Amino acid sequence: MWTVLSLVNIAGSFPQITRSSGGPATRIICGRIPTLPQRPRDPQPAPPEALLREAETLVWLEDYFQLDVDLEELYKQWSSKDVVFAKFQDRFKGIRMLRQDPWENLISFICSSNNNISRITKMVQNLCKHFSPPLLSLPDHCNPGEVCTYHPFPNPSALAESTVNATLRSLGFGYRADYIQRTAKMLVDTHGLSPLSPENREPSEVWLDTLRQVDTVAAREELLKFVGVGRKVADCVLLMSMDKKEVVPVDTHVHQIAVKHYGLKGSSGKTAMTPKLYDDVNAKLYSLWGDYAGWAHSVLFTADLKIFSNYGLAETAPTPSPSPTKAMAKLTLDGQVVDSPSPLGATPSPSPSPRKRKAKDSTLNSTQSPPRVTRRRTNPRP
Repeated sequence: MWTVLSLVNIAGSFPQITRSSGGPATRIICGRIPTLPQRPRDPQPAPPEALLREAETLVWLEDYFQLDVDLEELYKQWSSKDVVFAKFQDRFKGIRMLRQDPWENLISFICSSNNNISRITKMVQNLCKHFSPPLLSLPDHCNPGEVCTYHPFPNPSALAESTVNATLRSLGFGYRADYIQRTAKMLVDTHGLSPLSPENREPSEVWLDTLRQVDTVAAREELLKFVGVGRKVADCVLLMSMDKKEVVPVDTHVHQIAVKHYGLKGSSGKTAMTPKLYDDVNAKLYSLWGDYAGWAHSVLFTADLKIFSNYGLAETAPTPSPSPTKAMAKLTLDGQVVDSPSPLGATPSPSPSPRKRKAKDSTLNSTQSPPRVTRRRTNPRP
C-alpha cells in the first residue's frame, strides 16, 4: 500500500479519526467504521458477517486513500526535479493525500480559523456528538472494559437551524458558530432537503461532490461564497476533497519553506500573507512539482516540522518511526502550541518564536474578520 498512517495523519486532515498510541486508527467512512491497524498483517481472521461487506469496504478505503495513485512513481518524479525533495524522500515515504468528504472537510476547515489542532478536533467531535444520532458502540481498543460510541458527521440540515448558533457557542465554537450555521443554511436554502441519495446524503452534499468535475477556478469561486471561507480554507477543501491535486494551500509555514529552500524572495515567512504573495508561492511550487504539487507540498510540509528536526529537511538521520510518540506533543497552528500526541484536523504550522504574531490578512482566512481569540489508480491520475 505504501502508506504510513501516522505520517498521513500529520500531512492530511481528518479530525474525526480516533487513535491512541499503539492502537488502531478508527473513523467513520460512508456510514461504517473501518479499523486500520498499522502493522504488516493482521493474523486474526475476520468474522463471517464482516466478510459479507468486505468488497464494498475495500472499494471505499481504496477511494479514501487514493490507492489508484502510484505514490512511488510520484516520489521518483519529484526527486528527479527537486534536489531538496531527493535528499529526504526515503525518510518520509507513504505520505499520500486523503480523498475526504467535501461537506465534512468544509466545516472542519471553517473550525480551523485562528485555532489549534486539539481544539479543532474537539469541535468536530462535538458537532458529531450533539447534531447526529449514534451509529454504534464498539469496545475501546485501548481501554479494556470501556465502550466508544461513534456518531457520523451531521448533515447540512442538522446545522442549518437558527438555534444551532447558540448551541455551538455554548460548546466553545465562538464566532465560528455563526459561520457554520450560515454556511449550512446557504447550502440547504439553495439545494433543498430531498430527495436523499442512496447513501442518505442530502442534495447539498451531492452538489458539493459535483465540484470535483469542474475546473479549479470555478470550484474555488463556489467555495468562497460561503461564510468563513477564504482562500486558504477553499484551497484545503479543493486539494483534500475535490481532486484538485495541483493546489497548494499557503500559510506562513509553506511560505517559509518556499523562501528557505526554493529561492522565493521574502524574509523567512515574516511578510504578511497578501493575495499576491499567496499566488507567488503557488506559482513557484507548481512550476517545480507539476500537476501533483499539492501532494508534494504535504510531504515537504511534514518533513519540515519541528518534531522531525533531526531527520527532516535540515538534517540527515535515520528513518523516523511511523508510530506517534510524545515527540509529537509540541505542534503548532498559526503560532499556537498544541498538546496532542497525534495531530489531527488541520495543517500545523511551527512557531518560529513565542512572540505575539501579527493578525493574518482576513481575506485569506475568512470572508469576515473574526474577533481576536485570547485563548491560547495504478498511474497518477491525468
